[in-house]
Amino acid sequence: MRLAELCDTSASYIGEIEIGRKFPSTEMIEKFAETLRVEPYHLFKNNTEPGDSVMGSAYPLLPKSMKTEIREKIDLLINEVLERY
Repeated sequence: MRLAELCDTSASYIGEIEIGRKFPSTEMIEKFAETLRVEPYHLFKNNTEPGDSVMGSAYPLLPKSMKTEIREKIDLLINEVLERY
């Protein structure tokens, strides 16, 4: 409830996010991060044990479409760099 107050939103909205019914906007993610004094990516990062695969479990809460888009952009950037050499 305090997070909702500090971010000027409702506790029910926070609850919807927690159970996966809603996904916050970029602006709301930034508010959460600022309020919690963490970098925004920390809100999606899973704590992994040493030796765990970071690629498979680092951001389990991101929607599949975002993961796909991120992978495609990374692949594109890698290919651009490789083409230079």
